[in-house]
Amino acid sequence: MISIGAVYHMIPKLFGKAKMYSTGLINLHFWMATIGTVLYIVSMWVNGILQGLMWRAVNQDGTLTYSFVQAMDASHPGYLVRVIGGAIFLAGMFVMAYNVWQTVRGGSSVEAADAEPSAQTA
Repeated sequence: MISIGAVYHMIPKLFGKAKMYSTGLINLHFWMATIGTVLYIVSMWVNGILQGLMWRAVNQDGTLTYSFVQAMDASHPGYLVRVIGGAIFLAGMFVMAYNVWQTVRGGSSVEAADAEPSAQTA
């Protein structure tokens, strides 16, 4: 997230623009990245607890209650949530790419932004 913020800060400066193309798209990207990351992390955390509990479960005779395959099968919903979280994060990166592209391609330059206030006062 820090790297993404740094890119949003640097792109207008590198290309001589006054600001990014859309602040709304930056906010959308932030929330998509946040939600995607939270879904990804929580699903893996829950899967880890689930697998750990299944691997520690033993029968009365000391044999394992669940096989490795059963533990992986029980983790399937968590993997689907992980894919959804990753897809949301990736979609947010596409939003960022679009915003950067529009900033580099068009938008107002620093010189034009500096000239506007003096034109209004005259």
